[in-house]
Amino acid sequence: MILKASNIYKSYGSLPILKGVDITVDKGEIVSIVGASGAGKSTLLHIIGTLDKADKGEVYIDDTAIHKLSSKELSAFRNQHIGFVFQFHHLLPEFTALENVCIPAYIGGTKVDVAEKRAMELLDLLGVAERANHKPSQMSGGEQQRVSVARALINNPKIILADEPSGNLDSENAAALHKLFFDLRDSMGHTFIIVTHNEDLANISDRTIHMKDGNIF
Repeated sequence: MILKASNIYKSYGSLPILKGVDITVDKGEIVSIVGASGAGKSTLLHIIGTLDKADKGEVYIDDTAIHKLSSKELSAFRNQHIGFVFQFHHLLPEFTALENVCIPAYIGGTKVDVAEKRAMELLDLLGVAERANHKPSQMSGGEQQRVSVARALINNPKIILADEPSGNLDSENAAALHKLFFDLRDSMGHTFIIVTHNEDLANISDRTIHMKDGNIF
């Protein structure tokens, strides 16, 4: 087991979002989380990813109790052990694809030449090496998303969290991205937790978790 979250509660003001959620994920699993907008999917993903804190509950990633870590410790843990893929890429527009991929490695203290070598290997693996020196505005949506996947992989994280990763892609690029996740899992052993409205992705995942009104059912 790589993830265990127990009794997770989260409210924003007087509005309860998560109401005692429990979730476990095994190493190498690809798990989709589905449900209507407002069900609490993204909030749960952000808490698992240490981007937000639960009001109550415990979260363990690979036996590390992340709910007990300080803000500084959380930042370091997040950088080294969690990769993120978002719907809108969040690539920095002023930097090239190569530079965007390298940023988490630089933050983690990796030497420039080592980071660039690793980044180029990932861009090549993901089929966008020829875009290494292009800025996001010079790339298609599918290419930008592959660059963002490379960025998520640069520090060889234990777990990759994706929030509507194909939501901004056409059907062809979405299918290619979904296949890529499975290829990465099979070749590199990565674990994926994916919030999605895409039924095709949910149907091919190892497991689908349904959320409604702040609970899993």
